[in-house]
Amino acid sequence: MDGDLGDFLRSRRARIQPGDVGLNSYGRRRVPGLRREEVAQLAGVSVDYYIRLEQGRGPSVSDAVLDAVARVLGLDETEHAHLRTVARPEPRPAAPAAAQRVRPGLRLLLDTLGGAPAFILGRRMDVLAWNGAADALLGFSRLSPGARNVPRQVFLDPASLELYPDWAAVAAETVAHLRLDAGLHPHDKQLAALVGELSVKNEDFRRLWADHQVKAKAYGVKRISHPVAGPLTLPYETLDVPGDRDQCLVVYTPEPGTESAERLALLTAAP
Repeated sequence: MDGDLGDFLRSRRARIQPGDVGLNSYGRRRVPGLRREEVAQLAGVSVDYYIRLEQGRGPSVSDAVLDAVARVLGLDETEHAHLRTVARPEPRPAAPAAAQRVRPGLRLLLDTLGGAPAFILGRRMDVLAWNGAADALLGFSRLSPGARNVPRQVFLDPASLELYPDWAAVAAETVAHLRLDAGLHPHDKQLAALVGELSVKNEDFRRLWADHQVKAKAYGVKRISHPVAGPLTLPYETLDVPGDRDQCLVVYTPEPGTESAERLALLTAAP
């Protein structure tokens, strides 16, 4: 998406104070954080070169320069990878992307996971496939195909505020993951439409999107307040799907013997 590189770098500059990187702060600053001139100085590049980078006019920028900028801005591993992605975007695709499909073997894998809720996420965080346990937990089959999308569910379905006791954290993680997808696919019209829709309809999404946070949903713990099973605390793991970088497998892994595991077992065993 146009402007993402500059917005991302400006948002990262804003969170670094001069004193954090050994610089003295003189006079009143019009913007928070580091100036472009200071980032350039610390990264060892000319001011003009760094300005052109923020303006997206540096497609041939080297790894060394991007590494230096990442070091100055204190980027973590995910942010560093995102910087490389948005600084050197892939060429615009010649044809529309094909419909997302889940391999039969992956669908079989979902079923073999039994009582562990599991589902496949694709582009734009669309939910592409799920097993019975995931359906009992999150009700994917009751949604229309267009609503089977994590950002839409989190930000447009009022029930999500009750489903997720830690809704603010879930919302932030969702947007940060969607930002990674936007970096990988800057010309995706469907993604642009989704971002536009959510920005118009939800103030929280609009604010979080403007923060330019990026984060991979590799693993964690999610609290769910299920209307039937009650409160559940469910660790989860997110695994990349071999052969398709745009898909990942999410599996909830309740700790055996816990109350959450027992409640989930009763829920998934119900007819």
